[in-house]
Amino acid sequence: MSQVSNILKRDYELFLNDLSQDYKISDTTSDEILVSDFTEYNPLHNGHFHCMKTAKHMFNESLFVAVVPGLFERSGRGIPYILPRELRAEIAISVGADIVVEGPPMGIMGSGQYSLCLCKMFKALNTDYIPRGYKPVEGMDEILKRINMGHHVASKPYKIVDKTTNEILLKGKLEEDNYVITSFANSLSKIGFDYADKFIFVERIGGVSGTLIRESILEDNFDNVLDMMPSKTIEVLKREIKNDSIIYGIRDVDRILDTANNYSFEELSNLNLFNEKLAQNIIDNRYYDDLNQLEDAILQGFSTHFRQRVLSILENPIPKKVISQYIDKYPSVIRILGYKNKNSLEIFKKKINNENISLF
Repeated sequence: MSQVSNILKRDYELFLNDLSQDYKISDTTSDEILVSDFTEYNPLHNGHFHCMKTAKHMFNESLFVAVVPGLFERSGRGIPYILPRELRAEIAISVGADIVVEGPPMGIMGSGQYSLCLCKMFKALNTDYIPRGYKPVEGMDEILKRINMGHHVASKPYKIVDKTTNEILLKGKLEEDNYVITSFANSLSKIGFDYADKFIFVERIGGVSGTLIRESILEDNFDNVLDMMPSKTIEVLKREIKNDSIIYGIRDVDRILDTANNYSFEELSNLNLFNEKLAQNIIDNRYYDDLNQLEDAILQGFSTHFRQRVLSILENPIPKKVISQYIDKYPSVIRILGYKNKNSLEIFKKKINNENISLF
C-alpha cells in the first residue's frame, strides 16, 4: 500500500474516532492571551512568516497557536498538500508557533462547511486575536473596519453585505484571501462568537510565488526561491524530498476509480457536495480506466477547483449526512500536531475550552 493510501486509511480511522466523541467543556480558566492563526502552510513561506511575526510582535507575551488543516491531507482546492501535516507543524514550531493544532478536513468539504468548523475551533480555543493576511483592494478597508466593529459581514452572490446595517459594502467578488475574511466573519456570527476588535489584519507582502515554490520542489532546485521561504522550510523540504515524503499531487487512484465505477446512483448522490445530476453524469460515462477520463466526466461547478474536490470526495467517500454530524460535533477532539515545550503545552491546556486533547 502506498504512503498516501496509508495516510488516508489512518485519517479515516481518526475521522470516525472524532465522530464518536462528544465535546467536553473544560472548567479551567486562564487570562493568557491566545493568538490563533489558520493557515495551510503549504508550505510555510515568507507571507505566512510575516503575518506570524506581526501578530507576535503586537502581543509578545501571548501564546501563538497555528491551526493547520489535517485529515485526508487535501487543501481547500481539493489538491493533495506538499507535506503531511506533522511536517508542516514542525516548520511552524521552528519559526515561532507555540502550539500547532489540527484543523478540519478541507478538501472534502465545501468552503462554508470548513469555514464554520474553523470558527468553531477559534471558539473552542478561547481565541483572543486572529491574525489574517489580506490584499488591499478598493472597498476592502471599509469591509475590514466593519468586521472589527463586530458587524455581521457576509459574502453574497456578487456582493459583500453588512447584515448588521443591511448595507451593501461592495459589489462584485473578492479574491480568495479577502473572501476568506468575510467567510470567517459570517461563520463567527452564526456561532455567536464576538469578534469585535479580535482580528489583526496584516497586508500581504509581495515577492512570493506559489508556482515557483512548487516547481522548485518538483525539480529539487531551490535557487530561485531562496528569498521566498524561511530557511527552515527549505531545510525540511530538502530533507523530505530525500525521504520521499512529498505527497503533492499524489492520489489513491485505485480508490477513486473504484468509487466512481462501482458506487450506485444513491451512494454517489449522497456523498458530500454531490447532487443527483453529478452522480448521474458519472454513472452515464463509466467505466473509467484513468483519472483523465473521470475528470472529463465531472461537471464543472461554481468553483474552478470543483473537479479536484470531487476527486478528493471519491477518494474519501463520506456521505453528506455524516459530514453534517461531524460538523455539529466539531471540534470533538483538539489534536495537537506540535508544541514548543512542555510549559507552552500546559498553558494551552488551561486556556482552551475542551477537555478532549490528544497528541498526534
